Amino acid sequence: MDRCENCQFYQYDEEYDDYFCDAALDEDDMARFVASQTRECPFWRPSDDYRTARRQ
Repeated sequence: MDRCENCQFYQYDEEYDDYFCDAALDEDDMARFVASQTRECPFWRPSDDYRTARRQ
């Protein structure tokens, strides 16, 4: 999934020196995600570091 790099849930773990998805999925959400035939991630959200600054 090439869009993961632009997702707010895509986090870097310094201990493992790797990136991972930090979306909070329960068992039902994970089962639907794994069984899904779509190529798009339903949990993808754009990473926008300036969202809070624009609201001020």
